Order: sequence, then C-alpha cells, then structure tokens
Amino acid sequence: MQTNEVKSGPASIIRSKLKDYQQLMKFTLSFTVVFSSVVSYLMVPGIEFDILSVLLLFAGGMLVTGAANAINQIVEKDTDAKMKRTATRPVASGRMHIDEAATFSVLAAVFGIFIIGLWFNWIAAGIAAFSLFLYGFIYTPLKKIHSISVLIGAVPGALPCLIGWAAGDPLLGIGGWVLFALQFLWQFPHFWAIAWVAHEDYSSAGFKLLPDVAGPTKYAAVQSILYSVLLIPIGVMPYVFGMSGMASMIIVGIANLAMFWQCVRLFREMNVTAARRVMFGSYFYLPIVLLSLLADKM
Repeated sequence: MQTNEVKSGPASIIRSKLKDYQQLMKFTLSFTVVFSSVVSYLMVPGIEFDILSVLLLFAGGMLVTGAANAINQIVEKDTDAKMKRTATRPVASGRMHIDEAATFSVLAAVFGIFIIGLWFNWIAAGIAAFSLFLYGFIYTPLKKIHSISVLIGAVPGALPCLIGWAAGDPLLGIGGWVLFALQFLWQFPHFWAIAWVAHEDYSSAGFKLLPDVAGPTKYAAVQSILYSVLLIPIGVMPYVFGMSGMASMIIVGIANLAMFWQCVRLFREMNVTAARRVMFGSYFYLPIVLLSLLADKM
C-alpha cells in the first residue's frame, strides 16, 4: 500500500502541474481563439489544407495566446483571488509563483512568435506580438479603470482572424479584415452578457466592464443590440467579396438574426436568465459562422 502511494506521488504531482499550466493559459479560451485563426488561414484563396501548416499555426497561436493569458493572471493575481470563478487559478491561489508564470509567458511568447514567423511570415508574427502586447499590457490593467477596456480588448480578441489570414496572405487582403470585423463585433454582446451574469463578482473586484457605470441597465442592453445590428451587414460581406457562397450567407444571416433577437429579449426582460441566453448563444455563434464560411469556400 505504501509502495503504491510512493509510486503514484510523482505522477500525481505531474498531473497537478499540467492542470495548473492548462489553467494558466486558459486552454479552452485559447483553443477557441486559435480555432478562428486556423479557419481564417484556410479561408485565404489558394491555400490548401496542409496538416503540418495547420498544426504549426495552431501550436504557435496556442503559445502566444497562452502567454497573453498568463500575463493577465499575473497582473490580476490579487483581483482573481477575490472572485469565486477565478480564485482557484494557479497564481491567484498561490499554487504557482509569479516568477514561474512569468517565465512560462516569456518562453511561450518567444517560441510562438518564432514558429509563426519562421514557418509562415513575419507579418503574421508581428500581428501576434502586437495582439499579445495589447491584451496583456493595455486591456488587462484598463479593466479596472474604464469600461472602454472592452473596446480595446475586442481588438486583440479579433486579431487571431487577421493573424491566420496574414499567415496565408501577408498583403492582408480584404477577406482578413472582413473576418476581423465579424469577430470584433461579436465580442460586444458576448462579453457584456458574461459581465451581466457575473456582475456582482466583477464589480466587487473593481472591474468596470459594462457600458453603464450603474451596471446591468437598459443602456447596456441597447448597446448589445446595436453591435448585434452591425453584425448583420458585415455578415453579408463574405458573399459580396466572393469569399463564400449563398449557403453560408444564409447561415450567417440566420445566426446574426438569432444574436440580435436574444439581445432584444435581454432589453425586454432585463434579467440574468436573458443574459445567459445571449452568452450561451454567442458561444455557438462563432463556430457556426466560421465553419459555414470555410465549408462554402472549400
């Protein structure tokens, strides 16, 4: 019995450490971000599916995004410790020292940027580096100062589309900017719905995320509606610029109308249940839209 405990000790420690690094880089969020980058790359005219290129773009993107998320957790260590949803993060809980998290961030950023730069091009790598800087050093500290942080944060949140497009087209054709615009606008109803649901937790920690200083108000709901309305004409642009066909335009249009309707319901009902509908609907929105565009192109 004692022997089994000794044998299982190192394995348990390794599993625990891997879990901490998974939390540090926010693996699920990073995966979603890199997914949009890979799809954007495959949307570039003339780019054929190549498993090695896809895996390297995925690896580089995961490292850069993971580095940005690590910086976020270092900066927000004390704040994370105050909130239920983030108190168990490795740096906030004290399981990981700041120096260890910082070392991971530097190494991940360097390796990720070099993978993208050496295998694809330095335009894509430069955008990745800019995205990391904007997210880690501008957006993250700004969250406690002003709600404009959401606007600033939406830029690095949408840049993965441009990184992926630049990896296949360093001249940054119109297609990359259309995908950037779609993901940029999508983030506002998505993020404000999350901020609405977790408002008490966020406000108690000093975050200013909703567009109204008073919190979840009609004004905040109206802002979500406005951005969902802006998504509708942008959703037609892939068809207009020949990036995809009629089928995907219809699917994207339906997704945009569904997002708009959920935001209208939030305005009418003004409760957490309605905000959750916007939040969960937005989780489905991005993969549906991106995959429909990619399927139509291929």
